[in-house]
Amino acid sequence: MKISAGEHRPATAPAAGARDGGPERLAGVAMMCGSGLSNQLGAATGALAFPVLGPAGVVAVRQWVAGVVLLAVGRPSVRAFTWRQWWPVVSLAAVFATMNLSLYTAIDRVGLGLAVTLEFLGPLAVALASSRRALDLGCAVTAGAAVAVLARPRPTTDYGGIALGLLAAVCWASYILLNRTVGRRLPGVQGSATAAALSALFYVPVGITVLVHRTPTAGALGYAAVAGVLSSAVPFLSDLLALRRVPARFFGVFMSVNPVLAALVGLVVLGQALGWLEWLAITAIVAANAASVLTAGRGASTGRRGGGPGAT
Repeated sequence: MKISAGEHRPATAPAAGARDGGPERLAGVAMMCGSGLSNQLGAATGALAFPVLGPAGVVAVRQWVAGVVLLAVGRPSVRAFTWRQWWPVVSLAAVFATMNLSLYTAIDRVGLGLAVTLEFLGPLAVALASSRRALDLGCAVTAGAAVAVLARPRPTTDYGGIALGLLAAVCWASYILLNRTVGRRLPGVQGSATAAALSALFYVPVGITVLVHRTPTAGALGYAAVAGVLSSAVPFLSDLLALRRVPARFFGVFMSVNPVLAALVGLVVLGQALGWLEWLAITAIVAANAASVLTAGRGASTGRRGGGPGAT
């Protein structure tokens, strides 16, 4: 969040309001909820294009649309970027380009439950590594266990699929940390816009190859384009702004709401019923996040009394 022209919040901590439980932190929570819901709705829409474009084709169109939308919003002044600003942007672009493709391929090989559970190890690792209190650790572990229960991963000997799920986890953790760094070093959404544009360029050869071998339809391209807005552009922008308001630790725990939102979207949109075990897991995730939200300010205060900033 910009303070004045060319000046940003300190790199070691979120906004003061986020520490003190004020509107900054609440705004960050709202942005993360909106990001998660948009992501799940976009994923459901993008899946409709899989039979025609395949996962790689859908991801390519998603990246192109996200790049165009974010460039239009951010209008980055790339010629003014310094190396200190460029390297996290380029790294974020590489992560952004890899994250969805590795996850979708993992889902295709080992199933949704195991892929989602493996991917969540990324933000969970960020939350655990950044935690400074036993309560933070408890919230993160509770959320992680509940995600595993909700996703119900099944054993598999497809080690390639497992490796892709773990790659998605590494990408998600890197995405959290790099997005936070980009948000500190560049004003507005210039960094996110540039990263999205670079990621879109990475997918030009992939997309061309897919479209040459598959005959796209207007409907499939439309579904993939909507997914690009809902599952790429909106979350990318929302996450950047949220990470300026909340610690990476809290962000990592809060990402556990994504499987909850996916389950609820399935219930409302697709009529997929949830059993008592799923509702119990959802309750545990919500409780863990509520505890993390309500005590985040106290944790930051403790960090300041201990002579250092809050966890980032």
